Amino acid sequence: MTVFVLVHGGWHGGWCWRRVAPLLPGYDVHCPTLTGLGDRAHLARPDTGLADHVADVVAVLELDDLRDVVLVGHSSGGAVITGVAQRCPDRLRELVYLDAFVPAPGQSVFDLLPAARRELFLGLVDGSGRIVLDPDTAMDGWGLTAAADRDWVRPRLRPFPVGALRDPLPADPVPELPRRYIHCTVKPGGDSFAGFADAARTDPTWRLDALGAGHDAMVTAPEALATLLTSGGLSAVPAKPPC
Repeated sequence: MTVFVLVHGGWHGGWCWRRVAPLLPGYDVHCPTLTGLGDRAHLARPDTGLADHVADVVAVLELDDLRDVVLVGHSSGGAVITGVAQRCPDRLRELVYLDAFVPAPGQSVFDLLPAARRELFLGLVDGSGRIVLDPDTAMDGWGLTAAADRDWVRPRLRPFPVGALRDPLPADPVPELPRRYIHCTVKPGGDSFAGFADAARTDPTWRLDALGAGHDAMVTAPEALATLLTSGGLSAVPAKPPC
């Protein structure tokens, strides 16, 4: 059975996939929430970092003995799924980077950000080691324009542990796995992820898909995203209800 594990990015939680998961009937769908976010915000520590988030997802794979997993990472979740691939590649079928950062071994997300953006985030770190964004400004950048979407997302956002962006991946190589990049293309204010899409376009080991939506496509374009996720010849069978 094909399994989807959908990994959210910064400030979000497993909740952000609620519109996508029901559109993947017949697949086993898991939407974990990373330490310090969503309904696990109370577990944040000043030193919560990337290794914790990788361990969160590895624990889901191991606890439920998940195999043949399509591992999807959104935004900074790209670093998380790369770290998971370093630890348990035998459980994975494909890595899917949804408008996500693609760090190399030994790199952090901060290494992939312009210096000005990195300094901006560091200036927003509170006393508990979390980056606190203004939610409305953040949602503008994520392409959330509909009032209903913003009203749904706003109360669920939580400050993001800075270690998740600052900490580098281990230097271990990432095993060869099928890899796909889904590039969200509707970004009037600028596109921080176009470079990753361009790299995928010229690398024959990657599949590149374009999605005509803003960065938070799982909120604004769940149907189109679900169609893309299931367009790789994956087999659906009866499975437990998603998420």
